[in-house]
This record gives sequence, C-alpha cells and structure tokens, in this order.
Amino acid sequence: LRVSHAYLKRLVLTRPHMSTSRCGKICIMPPKCSRKERSCLKTEMVDSQYYLPNDIGISALDCREAFRLLSPKEQMYAHYLSRASWYGGLIVLIQTSPESANIYVLLQKMFCGQAPQQLEAVATAAGLSAEEYQAFLVYAAGLYANMGNYKSFGDTKFIPNLPKEKFKALVWETLAFKQSPGDMETLWGYCCELLYSLEDKQKQLGLGEKGISAYFSGNCCLEDAEFAQKFLDSKNLSAYNTRLFKTEIDGKRCYEVRLASAEKDNCAVEGKSDVCCGKYEFEDSVFSVKRGDYAFLMEKACQNLEKAKDYAANENQKRMLEEYIRSFTCGSVEAHKEGSRYWIKDKGPIVESYIGFIESYRDPFGSRGEFEGFVAVVNKAMSARFAQLVSSAEVLLPELPWPPAFEKDRFLKPDFTSLDVLTFAGSGIPAGINIPNYDDIRQTEGFKNVSLGNVLAVAYATQKDKLTFLEENDKDLYIKWKGPSFEVQDDKGKYNFDQTAVRNPETGELILSWYKGSETWDSKFSTIASSYEECRAECVGLYLCLNKQVLSIFGHEGEDAEEVVYVNWLNMVRAGLLGLEFYTPESKSWRQAHMQARFVILRVLLEAGEGLVGLRECTGADGQPDVVVTLDRSKIYTVGKSAIQRFLCKLQVHKSTADVEGGRALYEGHSAVTADGTHNFLHLRETVLLRKEARKMFVQANTYIKGDSVELVEYEGSAAGLIQSFVERFPDDAEEVEAQLLQMTCWC
Repeated sequence: LRVSHAYLKRLVLTRPHMSTSRCGKICIMPPKCSRKERSCLKTEMVDSQYYLPNDIGISALDCREAFRLLSPKEQMYAHYLSRASWYGGLIVLIQTSPESANIYVLLQKMFCGQAPQQLEAVATAAGLSAEEYQAFLVYAAGLYANMGNYKSFGDTKFIPNLPKEKFKALVWETLAFKQSPGDMETLWGYCCELLYSLEDKQKQLGLGEKGISAYFSGNCCLEDAEFAQKFLDSKNLSAYNTRLFKTEIDGKRCYEVRLASAEKDNCAVEGKSDVCCGKYEFEDSVFSVKRGDYAFLMEKACQNLEKAKDYAANENQKRMLEEYIRSFTCGSVEAHKEGSRYWIKDKGPIVESYIGFIESYRDPFGSRGEFEGFVAVVNKAMSARFAQLVSSAEVLLPELPWPPAFEKDRFLKPDFTSLDVLTFAGSGIPAGINIPNYDDIRQTEGFKNVSLGNVLAVAYATQKDKLTFLEENDKDLYIKWKGPSFEVQDDKGKYNFDQTAVRNPETGELILSWYKGSETWDSKFSTIASSYEECRAECVGLYLCLNKQVLSIFGHEGEDAEEVVYVNWLNMVRAGLLGLEFYTPESKSWRQAHMQARFVILRVLLEAGEGLVGLRECTGADGQPDVVVTLDRSKIYTVGKSAIQRFLCKLQVHKSTADVEGGRALYEGHSAVTADGTHNFLHLRETVLLRKEARKMFVQANTYIKGDSVELVEYEGSAAGLIQSFVERFPDDAEEVEAQLLQMTCWC
C-alpha cells in the first residue's frame, strides 16, 4: 500500500514488529532487519497489489449539463436505455467469479439497511478503527465499480484490507443481520472464505491452473476451449454470449454450451432465432447447446429496451432495439449483429448507446464477451474535430506503412464522436471505444469510434507528486499535454485486406494463409487477439500523430504540436513500463491486454537503439528503488518512426493473412518479461509494484421517472457516494434482483 512518508514513519515507530496475514495488513520491518525479513517485506510489497488503498481516487462523472440539454423525449430514451444497461451489467458479477454475486448481495443488504454514514457508528461499536471502516467502504466501492472482486483492469483479485474477524463482527452488528440473522449468516458462509482467499489460482483470472474463470467450469483447460471453438465453428455459432461447462459421463466428455437469453425453451422459435439448440455428437464428445443463461437479467434488459423504443428518434434506432431484444430473448448473436448494423447507420445521434456482450478481454481464450451497456450524450464541439479527422482519412490512409493492396477499394467512413457518459454498466469504464467487434460488419459496413470526454477529464487529471518514473522537467509537460495527446492518439486503424493476389511486403512472396469459412480474427488468434489488436491500434496512433495534418485538426500547431507528439510518445513509453504490474511471473502470463500491448511497444522502441528510449534505475528521494524513463525527442521522427513503421507493417501483414504462427512468434517474443538482456524486466517489475498507484473509480448518476419527466440524481465522489449510487440503483425490485442473482449458476 502506498502511504505517506510521515505515516510510514509513524507506523514503524509505533508498531515495529507488525506482521502481515491474508487479512490485509502490511508487514513493516524495523530499519535493522535480516535478509529473510527484507525478503518478507519485498513479498508483502508485491502482495499489496491485492488490496485497494484507503486513499484510492474516486471521482463523480459529471453529466448534469449534458443531460439537462436533452429534450424530454431524449431524456426518456436515455433513462430506459440506462435501466437496460444497469440490469444487464449485473451479469458481470456472474461472469467474474463464483463468489462475486454473493458478496454483492451481502453488501447490498448491509447498506440498504443502513447508509454508509449510519453504519460508521455500528462499525465503531463492533471494534473497527476509523482506518478499518474506511478500508471496508473502499472494498465495497471496489466491488461495485469492478462488478466483482477482481480488478477490471488487470484481472487481479482484491480482498478487504481489514481482518476477517472485524469484517464478520461488522456484519453481525448490522440492522440487516438483526432483521434476518439466518439469511445473513448463510450469505456470509457462502462467501467468507473466497472473500479473503489468496491461493495461487485465485489471485487472478485465468483458465485451468492459471486462474479463475466463470466463463468455463473449473475442470476446463485450454484444450477444452480450443475443442469447443472447433464445435462452435462447425455450427456457425459465435462464442460471444456463451459459457462452457464440462462433465464426464461413462468416460465420455460432455460439454454444455449455455447461451445468454431470456428464453429458456430450447426449441426453435419461428422467425425469432437462428440458434441451433440441441444435443450433438462431435468427434469423441457430446455437446449440448441450451438457452437461459442469466434469463432474469436478460428479460429485465429486454423490458427496458422495449420501453425505450417508444422514445426512439428515428427508424434506425427502433430497428436496432428490436434486434437487440430479439438477440437477448433467444440468444442470437446474428440478431445482435443485425442490430449493430442499424446502430452504425444511426449517424450522429444526440443520445448514443450500445449494449450486449462486447469485449472479450477477460475470457482467457479471447472469444467470449463481457456484458456492457453505455448511454451517453454527444459533445458537439469535440465531435466536430473527430469528424474532420474522419473526413481526412482517405488522405491519411496512404501514409500507413503497408501497400495499397492491404486496403479496401472504398473506405467506409466511421462515425467518430466525443460523448459525455450518463451510464456505463459493466466491469469498468474505458476512455474510448471502437465498435462493433464483429469483423464481417467492420469490413463491409463500418464501425463507430467513441471518445468518452467526461471520463477523460477525470481519468487524466494527474497530481505531480504522484507522477512516477519521469524526469522532473518532463512532469509539467506530461500533465499539461497528456489529455490533448490522447485525443490525437485515439485512432484505431481498422482497415480491410484483399486476400487474393496480394504479396507479403516483408518477403515479396504471395500470401500463403487467409481466413476460411466461419473463422474470425478472435477465433483464429484467440488468446493474443485482444492485446495484439490493441497494440496495432496504439502503433497506428503513434505513427499518425507525427502527421502535421492530424495535429492541426485538433488545434495543435508549431511548438505546441511538437509538445503533443513528445508527450504522446513519452506517455506510451512510460505506460509500457507501468504495464509490468500486469504481468504474472509465476504463470508467465499477462492479465491486461492494453498494458501488454504498451510493454510490447516499449520493447520495440528500446530495441531501436541509438539512445531513443532509456530506462535508468536509481534510488528515489524516499530511499527506495526507482526508475526514470527518458525519450530523446530529437530522434522520434527518425529512429522512432522507422521502428514503429517496420513493426506496424509486420502486425498488419500477420493479421490480414491469418498468419497465426508468425503473429504469435512476433507478439509473444516482444511480450516476454525476462531477466536477460540489457534490462532486467523482472527486477523492474518489483520497482513498478513498489510505486504503483491504484486505478481511479467512478461514481455514476441514477435516473428516475417522476410523473412525466426524468430526474437525474448525482452522488459525491467518494466511496460512500459510489456505494449509495448502487443502493439506489434498483429501487423497485432490489430484493427480487438479489434473490435471482443468488440462484444463477456460476460454474467454477
């Protein structure tokens, strides 16, 4: 845990022999300690990644003005879309871990009985110190913000930073316990062990022995995921909205593929579904495809989407919602794709939204989507700049470092807007989105780029004293230009590839591989697909930000433009170093796609040599190990551009030609974290962990129908505010929602 120097000093002086257990207290050793004790301290510093610090940043997302400017009809539309998103977002609890839903219900019952301010006196009576009660509030806020007890960014488990017996004592003193002692004791029994467990497998999300995954039963491994993908491909079924459960009957492998749907009937529904439910013999196994996963929540989402239809602004929005309802009712990904087509056609709406099983980052195999839904209001001023960038795309595309044959004959201009988020339900809130993720739609009909302005405004607010791994003269520049540089960097570079008569620009030979049948980017590249694509996108952003035309679109000219370029590249290099936090040496695996991508880019720029990038290890002002990142700005346009150009071309070729073997070799080679070579990255990782800062959490508003209008209710940017927003999120059916969550199956 990161604590101030003064507090650390007080801790050492008053409790010099303080030890650590899984209850969450840091081990502080006196100045004169043995090698064994120093080793223990290092271990506990690393283990601090499993707690959320009491001073974690929590900010309210400001959307009042954006919501006020909507018409009454638009406010109603936004309200019902938000309700659909919030109900659907609870699915993430089931997708994350076996215990997440139980913990959520336990907390909801505690806080519904007594608000955080009222519970404080109860905590004191139960023997909790002020710091321990704050740790409890922070844990609860983290559970809500991540929709589970694993961090949405990094997939690491976090546990309460107070002793288990103190947590239990608080539960036993609550009004909820006094009113229903049997129910609360049962709830505590369901989750108390996993709440605190840091067994190796439970420290992170993963497949098989590498971690926990609720997308698969606990007896599944990578080979099962690959085998199931073969079956799904044979039936032309997408894995996006599925989970997989394996059993063995009479020595024969039996798999159940469960589809997310409100409908539980596995019979064909005429005119409503293309899904082939039933039992199938496949090679030496049996597969059963069934509907009804998350049925209650899918039904709630459908009910609110149906209500939103009455307030749709145009026919595209109505048809979009109809297809989403069909998808969520019957479990059809094809229907969701059809809805996405109408969504793409809905250009420049005042209220923008998207909902469904979208991103596959947290599926260890990379094929199953986590549920998310967002509702946002267009920021017209910034959107105009993005629209200008899109209009310039056909001029900028030839600047990319691959032959014209790797581009489509006709560029499909995407909708690129800046939005202020009203609602973002899921495991976390990104700064930008590029969707839909369906390759066939992206390449033939287009996509949308979305930049979330009010998220950026909060997420990129940086305090100088908390800015790590930069030289002092770089920190002010970094703070000033980090936000503007992100706007320039946010360019996803999704381009098509003609798979006939195209020569590999690296070898000059005709291509030898391509996508066949129902193969897609995700199914083909599976475990590396998400990170590989994020890396390609980041490289496009780095490469195109060197173009003066791109910079001028965002109002950056002359010296300011050069500062934006410098900070954009510096930010990427620093992010690559920070990415080491999200690498697990024990399993040699990465837990976060974006940070793996940024580490890969750091490796590419370090390998470029000529002093372009440096990592200088030193001792910080606090006497602890430190690292300083340096970037020679005079070499960005020469050494840096050339290195990114070559690497980006390789990424594009491997992806476009479905060259999995070559792509894996390239990407996994640069992803390797070793102690060999010029830089000992395993040692650097220890320093990064020592100085890491917890990711910010966001407090979101609620909307309610009051007569004929919609009321927006906002909350303070604190752990208590975040908790209260969730307590008030389901005012009409909280008990039913909680009961249904406890009944839903989570296979682990």
